[in-house]
Amino acid sequence: MLDAIRWDSDLIRRYDLAGPRYTSYPTAVQFHSQVGSFDLFHALRDSRKALRPLSLYVHVPFCANICYYCACNKVITKDRGRALPYLQRLEQEIQLIACHLDPAQKVEQLHFGGGTPTFLSHDELRQLMAHLRKHFNLLDDDSGDYGIEIDPREADWSTMGLLRELGFNRVSIGLQDLDPAVQRAVNRLQSLEETRAVIDAARTLQFRSINIDLIYGLPKQTPDNFARTVEEVISLQPDRLSVFNYAHLPERFMPQRRINTSELPSPAQKLEMFQRTTEQLIAAGYRYIGMDHFALPDDELAIAQEEETLQRNFQGYTTHGHCDLIGLGVSAISQIGDLYCQNSSDLNEYQNSLAAAQLATSRGLVCNADDRLRRAVIQQLICNFSLDFAEIEQQFNIDFQGYFGALWSQLQGMANDGLITLDRDRIEILPAGRLLVRSVCMVFDAYLEQQNRQRFSRVI
Repeated sequence: MLDAIRWDSDLIRRYDLAGPRYTSYPTAVQFHSQVGSFDLFHALRDSRKALRPLSLYVHVPFCANICYYCACNKVITKDRGRALPYLQRLEQEIQLIACHLDPAQKVEQLHFGGGTPTFLSHDELRQLMAHLRKHFNLLDDDSGDYGIEIDPREADWSTMGLLRELGFNRVSIGLQDLDPAVQRAVNRLQSLEETRAVIDAARTLQFRSINIDLIYGLPKQTPDNFARTVEEVISLQPDRLSVFNYAHLPERFMPQRRINTSELPSPAQKLEMFQRTTEQLIAAGYRYIGMDHFALPDDELAIAQEEETLQRNFQGYTTHGHCDLIGLGVSAISQIGDLYCQNSSDLNEYQNSLAAAQLATSRGLVCNADDRLRRAVIQQLICNFSLDFAEIEQQFNIDFQGYFGALWSQLQGMANDGLITLDRDRIEILPAGRLLVRSVCMVFDAYLEQQNRQRFSRVI
């Protein structure tokens, strides 16, 4: 595993293309408005009949301050009172969804994202969790994966104590960069001490896992100052790290228009940042999971990858891909069986729908047989860095090479370039190809040619 990845600058230059992150296949770009709440109720009924376990995602969109790089669905406000009407509608949605499920369906995974979930007051967090427990079968023995995203500027020891008491046992901490000049350039001033205080609290309170998010490619970043941030982060010893490539898309995300493009690092500098970060993390004992994610060897993600049970869904890499994922809140996405559906991304539309006792489902997609097949192929490649043809052939009753014959020349080219090994039985992504796994997955994406690549970030 020490040779899990190998940096090959020539390969990276040729294959570092813009493409999907494959938290789903088909991707959200394919969602359309012909899918609505009727489809969701139908999928929930199937989930109830099969008694499938559940994963819940709850979106809290509010932030007190704008971070210029942010591409999340959020509402910037200093008025904490704006959360109350939203929570009232969210509780209605919880009730409407839960009545179509069976109380025996256990919630194995729960995640609060945003925005900033800790924008909510302690009383609001208590009330929201009480409402979830009333309507869903949340586990009480601390065996579930119950995580929440934390902004250290919005949390203190008492907040962390409350979250632990409410049943959360995982935290994901937004950090991005520690250099003050970079922080000023993106309007996110956050000291190492604030971050360390939250991590110390999480460890003392026996949270099971700590993740830290970093972003490379931000204004004023250099390979040297980002390497210093990574060293500081390593000293905090998080269980997992997410190291994201900043995609500057100001035409899509208005806050990014406040970033001075002349201060952005060059593509060559970004590559150097990621290369050095990768080397630093592997030297510190982290494993490369894939798609910007690193984890310590005893972390559940690393163990699942070794055992080839790792999966991927809208929450990223997970050990709970077998669960039906139910998204609650504005813009939240659900994946229930073969249905993907998304709530309205407009806060007023979301709240008005629920005020009229209607779900806020606005778009989605029902997977067909080809989608299911390609989804399984992409999932194996992106999680296991390998693909066994016989397994796919048995599962979908196809001849792999016959079905994907039109792709063979592309795959052979990748094999000739040293990204993969390709034979009659399997594809193995080589150490030099693992950083480019998205490029391999893109070969199997039937929708990619019709999509605008500018909607996606580059692979590295």
